[in-house]
Amino acid sequence: MTDPAVTDLSKDAAARAAVALVEPGMRLGLGTGSTAAIFVRRLAQRVKEEGFALRCAATSKATAELAASLGLHVEELDEIGWLDLTIDGADEVDPDLNLIKGGGAAHLREKIVATASDRMVVIADQGKVVDRLGAFHLPVEVIPFGWQATRTLIQRALDRLELSRRPILLRKRDDQPLLTDEGNYVLDLALEAIPDPEALAAELSSIAGMVEHGLFLNICQLAIIGCPDGSVVELRREDME
Repeated sequence: MTDPAVTDLSKDAAARAAVALVEPGMRLGLGTGSTAAIFVRRLAQRVKEEGFALRCAATSKATAELAASLGLHVEELDEIGWLDLTIDGADEVDPDLNLIKGGGAAHLREKIVATASDRMVVIADQGKVVDRLGAFHLPVEVIPFGWQATRTLIQRALDRLELSRRPILLRKRDDQPLLTDEGNYVLDLALEAIPDPEALAAELSSIAGMVEHGLFLNICQLAIIGCPDGSVVELRREDME
C-alpha cells in the first residue's frame, strides 16, 4: 500500500513543476482533483509572493471556489475567450499521453477547458501512468432524461467493440445519483482494458443522451509525473511539439 505522505510528496512535486510553467499575464485553465488542488494552492502562493496577474478559468465549481478563496482571479471561460495553458490531473495516462479523466465527475468542463487552450499539461503521480487505458472506470456523462435507454445504447456499442459483459455503473452519492456541475448523471464503464480508445470514443460520441466521455485523446502535450523522492519525470508527445 502506498504511504499517503509519499503520494502527497509525488503530487506536490508535479504541482511545483507545473507552477514553474506559468508566466505572468497568462490566461490559465485550472483543473479539478487532488493533484490539481495542490497546484492551485502552490500557484496562489507564487502569485502572492511575486505579485503578478493571471486570468483563470476553472473546470469545476469546487476549483473555482478554492482558487477564489486563495486570491486568484477566476472568470468564466467565455469572458476570457481562449486560454494559453491548462494544468489538470488525470486518472490514467498512457505512453501516447492519452488520458482517462472524470474520477471527480468534472470531465465535461475539463475537456471544454483543455480544448480551448493552446496547451494542456497533466500533473500526476507515478500510479497514474499505465501501459494501456481502461483499468480505471471510464466515466460517461449522460443527461438524466432517458438515461437507462442511453445506457442500453452504450452497452450495444460495447458489444460491437467486443467489450461485452462489462458492468455499466450509475455513480451515486448518499444512495442518490451523483449530479455533475451541469446537473447530469455519470455512468462508469468497468472495461478493464481499452484496446482501441479511438474506436470507443467514436462510438460513445455518436450516442444520443451522451454528453461527454472521459477519454482525452490527442489533447495533452506534456505530462509531469511526480516521484516519491520529490523529483519529476516529463513525458512528451514529440509529434505535438
